[in-house]
Amino acid sequence: MIYSMTGYGKSILQLPTKKISIELKSLNSKSLDLNTRMPSIYREKELDIRKLLADKLERGKIDFSIFLEMTAEDTSTQINAPVVQQYINQLRKVVDGDEMELLKMAVRFPDALNTVREEIDETEWKAIENEIKIAIESINNYRLDEGKVLEVEFLKRIKIIEELLDKVIAMDPERIVGVRERLTKGVEELKEKYDENRFEQELVYYIEKFDITEEKVRLKNHLDYFTESINSADSNGKKLGFISQEIGREINTIGSKSNYAPMQQLVVQMKDELEKIKEQLLNVL
Repeated sequence: MIYSMTGYGKSILQLPTKKISIELKSLNSKSLDLNTRMPSIYREKELDIRKLLADKLERGKIDFSIFLEMTAEDTSTQINAPVVQQYINQLRKVVDGDEMELLKMAVRFPDALNTVREEIDETEWKAIENEIKIAIESINNYRLDEGKVLEVEFLKRIKIIEELLDKVIAMDPERIVGVRERLTKGVEELKEKYDENRFEQELVYYIEKFDITEEKVRLKNHLDYFTESINSADSNGKKLGFISQEIGREINTIGSKSNYAPMQQLVVQMKDELEKIKEQLLNVL
């Protein structure tokens, strides 16, 4: 089971005087990159929110937002009447104007409005915290659904590489015969006398350098391990990335040792499938 790092979650809490919307967005990242946006009244809870998100979301570029919308007559801002009246009195000495025009000017001056700092109601915060957990569950479900799509893609690519490996294995005896024939023909074209026993010894040594038996076995094991890791209980994109590097190493070695055009064509196809896997692995949690 794998999870994608791409996801979206949302939850809405309706309180008697306000509506609170919680949004979570995530993209792929090598580590946890967490950005938060919220009204100032909730800032004192930011560290708790960050810890909760880090525990539940683990990795990715995470954007967390709390949006506050007042739905009733409940405001922390009040007109500072004595200050406004003092401004109006001063303005009368400077300009002529009716009361409404002077009032419009006065409320724009400093300290005309008082903002009383609100304290967090703990009962309200408990409800908000519960909604945050619901949003986290929502984004994790999204990540899981995206992970299932990636899993199908990975298994498809791994299956193609396995099929190409089977063709490489079937072709290997033919390749060895072809290498032997080319070397023998090359020596015969020299039209020089040579010790056939010595030539056979050198030929065996030379062909052994092109033996890919170990690489074929290791590549098959790595492909099986990749599939096994996808089906494990935890999602570990980094682990799958390490396995894909080992798969690539064996494919490259087979290509460098093959010395046989038909086999090298199969190697190119395997590399192409592996690159598609690596590209998508960047999105796995």
